[in-house]
Amino acid sequence: MTHTVHPYAHRLGIIRDWKSRWFAADKKSFRENLKTDEAVRAFLKKRLRGTHTSNVEIERTNTELRITVSTARPGLVIGRSGENATKLRTELGKLVKRVAPNDRRSLKLDIVEVRQPETDAAVVAYMVAEGLEKRMPFRRVLKQTVEKVIAAREVEGVRVTISGRLGGAEMSRKEEIKKGRIPLQTFRADIDFAHEEAYLPYGVIGIKVWIYRGNIYQDKRGPARLPDQAPVRG
Repeated sequence: MTHTVHPYAHRLGIIRDWKSRWFAADKKSFRENLKTDEAVRAFLKKRLRGTHTSNVEIERTNTELRITVSTARPGLVIGRSGENATKLRTELGKLVKRVAPNDRRSLKLDIVEVRQPETDAAVVAYMVAEGLEKRMPFRRVLKQTVEKVIAAREVEGVRVTISGRLGGAEMSRKEEIKKGRIPLQTFRADIDFAHEEAYLPYGVIGIKVWIYRGNIYQDKRGPARLPDQAPVRG
């Protein structure tokens, strides 16, 4: 019997890096760091819904806790003159102090722009969720989204699956649309995966997106090539 493996976890240490990078000296600090990471990610997922946030990375040193947020709409996250970013950093600081009172690290927040939103699975999944929440026909949303994604130069394959009470039907069902290749068993295949939920009056619609962006070949002199991102605010 086969096992379903998350495409990101399947490639950790090969073409992917961990989204949380830190070292814990003992079990207590490990427990606190893990609780803090989960609280930060849950808070940002709820707080930044609607800003097309793609990824949250957390990195710790002895003196600093750095949180990097990748988003396709950095202007909404940063705000006018950096108002929203400052407020968000303050809220994150209070959250960290509440979850881990003994953590004395200074908090740094970086906002990173996703240059090509159509090649990012998390952004595409949220685009599908937005269309469904606007009560658009689900088949039209799927078709338009897939055509927009496959038109990007870097994308070689895309697959979108939605499941639930589609169109308000009495029984839930699953619909899928696919274009191009999705080689899930190839480790060097750069496959981005994301799961999102659309909240509708008659229930929740689950959305899964796979995007294949070609293969990554590691250079013997350096680390693997990862998707380009442009830093916006330090």
